[in-house]
Amino acid sequence: MPAAQMGAFPVSEIPGIDKQNAATLGRLLGTGRAAYAEAYADGRMRATVRIPVDELTFDPRVLIMPHGGELELELINEDDNTHVVLLPSNGDRKFIGLVNHSRGRARIELDGPGHYFYYGPFGNDEGRGLVGVILVQGETPPEARLDRPPQPRP
Repeated sequence: MPAAQMGAFPVSEIPGIDKQNAATLGRLLGTGRAAYAEAYADGRMRATVRIPVDELTFDPRVLIMPHGGELELELINEDDNTHVVLLPSNGDRKFIGLVNHSRGRARIELDGPGHYFYYGPFGNDEGRGLVGVILVQGETPPEARLDRPPQPRP
């Protein structure tokens, strides 16, 4: 894995975040950190997402998968409150409940490029809950492309 992809970094450091057709999810989520899932020789990817104490956010807010496939996700609830997390996965969502100061694991499959929201429906004063994004990098297969004119690319 390239050194630039290791560890967490501010969402604002995603290249092209401020250009049309770029990774607009940085503007959707505002601030926070982004991190790459670790890819292993067996083809699976692994990552850890935390819910820090009294922040009512996910850390990282943006999780980047270098390609589609299986992601083994460890969720750590460091908060003093219980949280529920709904995760995207091919075919159906995954549900995981985390009592305060607990951890859990989920295995999800995301085979198409794009961004997928995961969230905790209970949370902050704005009523929004906890929101995060899993960004799956890659090109859309020809059979799934829309019939439209070419778009500017970063």
